[in-house]
Formats: sequence, structure tokens, C-alpha cells
Amino acid sequence: MNQATVAQKTSWLNRTTLGVGLTSLFSDWSHEIATTILPAFLASLGAGPGWLGIIEGTSDGLSSFSKLGAGHYTDRLKRRKPLVQSGYVLTTLATGALALATNAFHVLVARATAWFGRGIRTPGRKALLAAGVSPDAYGRAFGFERMMDTLGAIVAPVTALWLLQLTSHNYHQVLAWTLVPGVLAVLTFGLLVRERPNHRPADSSFWIGLRSLPSPFRKFLLAVGVFGLGDFSHTLLILFATQVLTPGHGPATAASIAVGLYVVHNVFYAAFAYLGGWLSDHVPNRRAVLGAGYALAVVMALLLLSKPPSVPLLALIFALAGVVVGVEEALEDSLAAELVPQQQHGMAFGTLAAVNAVGDFASSLVVGFLWSQYSASLAFTVAGTLFLAGTVLMLRARGA
Repeated sequence: MNQATVAQKTSWLNRTTLGVGLTSLFSDWSHEIATTILPAFLASLGAGPGWLGIIEGTSDGLSSFSKLGAGHYTDRLKRRKPLVQSGYVLTTLATGALALATNAFHVLVARATAWFGRGIRTPGRKALLAAGVSPDAYGRAFGFERMMDTLGAIVAPVTALWLLQLTSHNYHQVLAWTLVPGVLAVLTFGLLVRERPNHRPADSSFWIGLRSLPSPFRKFLLAVGVFGLGDFSHTLLILFATQVLTPGHGPATAASIAVGLYVVHNVFYAAFAYLGGWLSDHVPNRRAVLGAGYALAVVMALLLLSKPPSVPLLALIFALAGVVVGVEEALEDSLAAELVPQQQHGMAFGTLAAVNAVGDFASSLVVGFLWSQYSASLAFTVAGTLFLAGTVLMLRARGA
């Protein structure tokens, strides 16, 4: 092993990795402040839950499609960094523009624009991160980025509450303050992240690029997609905890405990995004670590079926859920980078994001429907079955 290889292996936390991580922290901090107060802000504008659903659904859908398109486009560029930075600029300005909104339609336009910016920056950012480290450090690099992103989501609600007190609940002023971490995200990315030019940009059409993704990656996507069909939004866990704790604690206390449990979830999410990535860099088969994370989701579903009324058991469920999502996000990105040639990374990350977006939408819709129309037990049984199927497919994907 030559000195260059040794240096490369020991310097995974370089300027690019640190820059991408800090950018994710600041950017998530910015738009999660807006997310925290969005329901109350809409209510102050006279808009109800229907508008919130339209705004979030439209924004998420636009973000998903833009990730897929940007993934193809970024592979055709010699330099990806300008496109990624433009995405951060757009998200920052559009999130800050919420401060100027006077009706729900204004909120829809600003939020959708911000999420479009998130979409166009994501595949290129991941490609830059993968290019900035050696393949043996993909787990740590992507885990670090996910950990920093989650830290932003943890501090954002606290910041929002502080700003509400500081501004006497002036939502427009709070939203204007989102520009501070947003601008820091843009500056951090511009100053710290370095890029090696792509000397072999793709020149194929979108469909040819999609079909040319390697067979092992397609097998991997199948496992991700099946697992994702059961991977419901973990905010549903807050509702579940509130329901099972209400008989013994009362509705107000139960709701407070449930929110506290979600903080536990996010702490485990942040910690295991990095720890799972670190572990995957130190075992022979990265896929086995992701399969183990998927298997923990099966355990979580079994515990949910027992409807535990005790806070410690619920804390275990929330902790497991945090571990699952942390390992899932860090390792799926790491495996995508490992399975696909670097010149196709943009398309790979965009496609992975699209598959996950479909799963997020379908799983929450199906689990919510089964829960409301039949029972929580049936909903979690279906989710657990899909978790198990996804685990088996992931572990059996020999080519992956």
C-alpha cells in the first residue's frame, strides 16, 4: 500500500466532507425552522389543514421529480458544484421569501420553489461527496453528512421556539431569520467544498442512462423499494404513543411524552447515521450492515403490535426507529456510490431518491388508511411483512 493510498484512507474527514456536512446542518436548520411553524403560520393566514396537505404534497412531489432530472443532468456536467450551489441559493431565498407571504398561495409557491431547490442540489451533492473520499470511507462520509443534517433538524425546533418568544410570535419575522443559517449553508458550501472535474461526462439520453445502470444496482433498488413500501413516516409513531399512553396519563401528558420520545428518536437517528456508516467501512460486506438495519425495523414492527403502554418500551421503539432510519439513509447512499461507476453517480442518486419518494408516499398512505379504516395492528403487520421482505431481498442480492 503506497503513501498516497494510506493518506487517502486516513483523511476521509477532509474539506469537502466537512463542508458538505456543515452545509447540510445549516440548510436543514434553516428550512426546518420554517417547517416547525408552518401549520401555525398558515392558520394565522386563515388557511386550514387542507392547504397544508396541498403545500407539502406538491413540494415533496416536485422535489422528487427534480432529483431524478437533476441526477441525469449532473452526470452531463464537467463541474457539478455550480448546480449544487444554485440549489442551496434557491432553497435559502425561497424559504426566506415565506416571510413575505400574505396568503396560502404565496406559501405554496415559496415552499414548492424551496423544495425544487432541494431536489436539484441533492444528486450532485452526493456525487461530490462520493468523489471526495475513497470508496472504503463511503460509510463514514455519508453517515457524517446524515448526522449533521439530523443535528440541524434537532436544533431547528428549539430555535423556532426561541425566535417566537423573541419576536412575540411574529411569524413573518421568524421566517425572515431563516435566511441566517441558509446563507451560512451557501457560504460554507462555496468556501469549503472542492471538486475534481468530471473528465468523462455522460452524453446519453435520460432513458439510456437509466437503463445503463448496473444490474447489481437494480437489484439493490428492488430491495430498497420493497422495504420502502412499509417504511411509513415516523411521525405516525407520535400518534401511536399518544393513543396508547392517553388512558393512563391523560391526553395532554401523553402528547408531551410522545413529543419527548420523538426527540429520543432523532438523537438515535443522528448517532447511528454515523455509527452505521463507520461500521460498514470496517466489515467485508457493507450490504450486511444495511440488511441488519432493515431487520431492526421488523423488530420495531413486532413491538408495535404488542401495543406497549409503558414509556420505557415506547422509548425502545422510538430508539429502534431512529437507528433504522439513520442506518438506512447512510448505507443506502454508500451502497449506491459503491455499486455504480462514478460518472453515473448523479443518475444513481437521483433514481434512489425517486424510489424512496414513491415508498414514502405509498407507505404512509397505506399504513394510515389501514390504521384508520381497520386497526393499528393490521397496519403494522403489513409494514412488518414488507420490512421482512425487503430485508430478505437485500441480503439475497448477491450481486450487490
